[in-house]
This record gives sequence, C-alpha cells and structure tokens, in this order.
Amino acid sequence: MIKIFQYPPPRYLFLCLASSALILTLPVIIALRLAIAHYQAPHPQAILTLGGGIDREKFTAKFAQTHPSLEIWVSTGIDPKTAKIIFQTAAIPNRRLHLDRRAVDTVTNFTSLVADFKSRNIKHLYLITSGFHMPRAKAIAIIVLGSQGITFTPVSVPSKEVTESWLRILRDIGRSLIWIFTGHTGASLNPKL
Repeated sequence: MIKIFQYPPPRYLFLCLASSALILTLPVIIALRLAIAHYQAPHPQAILTLGGGIDREKFTAKFAQTHPSLEIWVSTGIDPKTAKIIFQTAAIPNRRLHLDRRAVDTVTNFTSLVADFKSRNIKHLYLITSGFHMPRAKAIAIIVLGSQGITFTPVSVPSKEVTESWLRILRDIGRSLIWIFTGHTGASLNPKL
C-alpha cells in the first residue's frame, strides 16, 4: 500500500509548533510592551531624529525649542559641525544634543541607540523623520523599540517626496525581526552601503 501522507518526525513537528507559537505571540508581546511603556511614560522623554537631510535637523531644532526639557538624539544626520551650528542658532544648549554616527541605515538608526535609551530609562520618544519616510520608520520602531519596552510618538517633517515602497518597508520589518532574535541587522547585506 502506498502512503499518501506521512507525518513528519516528532522533532520536526515540535519545531514547527514552537516556531508558529513564537511567530504568533511576538506581536502580542510587542503590543503589550508598547502599552506598558506608554502607561509608564505617557509623555515623550526625549527626541529621536533620523538623519537623512538638513531639513530634519532644522525641524528638530525648532521643535526642541517648544520642548526645552527633552534631550535630542540625532542618528547619523548631516555632518556634526553643521548640525551643531543649526542647534546653536536655535539656542539649544550642547548638553541637550547627542549626535550619534553609528547607524548606516534606517534599521540601525534604532538598533544602535536602543541600548542608550534603555540605560537612561527612556520609555517614550518623539520620533522625527520626513513624511515620506515615516511609514517605514514607524514599522521598524514598533518592532525594535517596542520589543525593548520603548514607545514613540511620530512627528513628520513635511516633504514632497513619494512615500517609500511597501517592499522596502517589508524588507526592514524582516531585518528588525532578525535583529530581535540574533542581534544582527543584516546591514552588511544592503547593496547601497
């Protein structure tokens, strides 16, 4: 008699069930951590600006004037000398400004700074980036920051550029998930680098 369907060996079945359970529970865990962080810190405690153009730093400098108690983190933005001039012109003291140059792309904007935020017990950030870039930034932030118990409030810098493609968003969601499990972002595989 020919067997039409064979059950996989028990170890493969267990691996499939465990993987499925993890995939299904991860969004719930992230959502809970985001909710808890928002409850613990209902108002943003710092500003995170993703580099990518002088307009973002200029916008952040004006925004920071209306939030004088918040520290400002700029992740791989324009050259530091120009950035400092923009913030000094806006009367933002250097002690509030953190220019971080470790990131090489949007995913690493978050992964390179998340430990710094946790060590300072920052649980809520203003996330500033261009409007066209915000959907991808929010998707990554939900995964990277959310997995670490940090929530965010998005603030878009007006732009005329077309919103980024879903393919780029899905790619970076995948990279963010890989970072959760391995600590690696896959940035070295990015063809633009």
